[in-house]
Parts: sequence; structure tokens; C-alpha cells
Amino acid sequence: MLIRKAFKYRIYPNRKQQAQLAVQFGHARFVYNWGLALRKAHYKETG
Repeated sequence: MLIRKAFKYRIYPNRKQQAQLAVQFGHARFVYNWGLALRKAHYKETG
């Protein structure tokens, strides 16, 4: 039996940390969309 547990944490970043997080989330979004485009292209080619 697989047991999954989730934890939620609230953070209170200062302005510098907010800016750094925004950059990191932007990078993550770019990589996700890039990978999604690759999957779509592969599916289009191979079916």
C-alpha cells in the first residue's frame, strides 16, 4: 500500500526574495512549456 502525505508551508519572502522567486518561476514555466512543445511535436510526428 502506497501512502502519500502532503505538507503545506506558508512563506513570507522579502522583496529581494520575491524577485528571485519570480525569476525561478519564470525559468520553470519556460522549461515546462519547452518540454510540452517537444511532446506535442513528437506526438504529431508519431501519432
